[in-house]
Amino acid sequence: MTQKELLYIEDAIGHEKNIIVICEDTIQRLEDENLISFMQEELEKHKTTKEKLLNMLEVKANE
Repeated sequence: MTQKELLYIEDAIGHEKNIIVICEDTIQRLEDENLISFMQEELEKHKTTKEKLLNMLEVKANE
C-alpha cells in the first residue's frame, strides 16, 4: 500500500468519526422512534466501517 493510499484511509477514518458524532448527536435530538431506529442503524454501519479501516491500518503496520 502506498503512502498516498494510507493517507486516504486515514482521511476516511476521520470522516467516519465525524459521521459517528453527527449520528450520536442526532439520535439524542430525535423524538420519532422510527427515525431513532434508522439513525441507530446508520451509526452501527459507520462504526463498523471505521473499525474495518482501522484494522486495515493495523495489518499494514504489522507487516
